[in-house]
Amino acid sequence: MKKYLLWAVTWGLIGIVLLMPPAVVVVEALKNGLGPALETLKDPDGIAAIWLTLEVSLVSISVNTIFGVLAAWLLTKYRFPGRSALLVLVELPLSISPVVSGLVWLLLFGAQGWWGPSLEAAGIHIAFAVPGIMLATLFVTLPYVVRTLVPLMEQQGCDAEEAAMLAGANFWQILWHVTLPGARVALFSGILLTTARAMGEFGAVSVVSGHIPGLTETMPLHIESLYNGYQTVAAFTMATLLAAMAMSAVLLRSAPEWIARRRGAQA
Repeated sequence: MKKYLLWAVTWGLIGIVLLMPPAVVVVEALKNGLGPALETLKDPDGIAAIWLTLEVSLVSISVNTIFGVLAAWLLTKYRFPGRSALLVLVELPLSISPVVSGLVWLLLFGAQGWWGPSLEAAGIHIAFAVPGIMLATLFVTLPYVVRTLVPLMEQQGCDAEEAAMLAGANFWQILWHVTLPGARVALFSGILLTTARAMGEFGAVSVVSGHIPGLTETMPLHIESLYNGYQTVAAFTMATLLAAMAMSAVLLRSAPEWIARRRGAQA
């Protein structure tokens, strides 16, 4: 009896908290039919928001994947003074409000910021421009690859790397041919988490972007602008597209495990 009660409570909570919101978004997007919903995606500002979201996500994924792999290697293969502090700093974006991080970028690069006037005098615009959006997104997505790789690489130990080093392999050969093959599932998971967070980031980007339609509005910001402008069908259609993109990235995390289980069943 307790088992079924727990099952009912679990699925009830999942249904209310996780499944109902996306379902409501889809219903609102399609309340006038599929045609009008798709027509709203042809808006030039909406297309610009989609492309900017993809561009920022690609930069965040590339930079944080490289940084995450190298940082995880450093944290797991070496013991050095300040290692614990570095671990805490890597996790800082998970504990600090994204809005606060956006305000920090404005403090540094805004028109009244520390370095903003000098940079703008040189023709370099960061706040209220695409570079500021990229910096804000890089900050909030920084921990994911590192935190998925560190536990697995610690479990791997250093024996294989030491053996490869004694055999004459250099750092990049060891990393590419020894370490990463055994950590590819964790790396893949971290990349997908980074992707989903980069696509959906709102707080930090909202503060530093300036909300300029067609120029500095990512998909989450454009959804807010549409909704505030009473364009509900367009807002929910864009929200449906964004949710589908982010949820696809998250669902892909389970693909390696599903493939492994299927191969194990067939063996």
